[in-house]
Amino acid sequence: MLDSKDKLILDLLQRDASLSIADLADKVSLTVSPCWKRLKRLEDNGYILRRVALLNEQKLGLALTAFVNIKTQNHSDSWFKKFVVSVNDFAEVIEFYRMAGEYDYMMKVLVKDMAAFDVFYKRLVNCVDGLTDVTSSFAMERLKNTTQLPIS
Repeated sequence: MLDSKDKLILDLLQRDASLSIADLADKVSLTVSPCWKRLKRLEDNGYILRRVALLNEQKLGLALTAFVNIKTQNHSDSWFKKFVVSVNDFAEVIEFYRMAGEYDYMMKVLVKDMAAFDVFYKRLVNCVDGLTDVTSSFAMERLKNTTQLPIS
């Protein structure tokens, strides 16, 4: 069970994972050793999956965000495994979900431009048989983007 200090540690790290243990301890009113032990416990218990740097897509030339919805009539376990392995090999796919509702799968794709998306799309539809409908929507403007989870 998380207490208020654990939640504060998680919240602070979501905002800035580069905080030193001394700065983190100071912000949560602990000494370094107990703060480090809490941090280690949060990592060991899977609350913290990893600490990463968030990169600027625009500066890296990834200006086009596409949301790709997929339908299939093949739902066998072997097909699913092959499809997941194939899609996970696409660096352009930054999020990938199995869905309930009208579409079976959805992915978020980042590419340089429409020409790069066309190359991605052709590779995708040829990666595995059985895709019956692949529909893409393109983001015109990002209105909110956060990696911070709401911690109550």
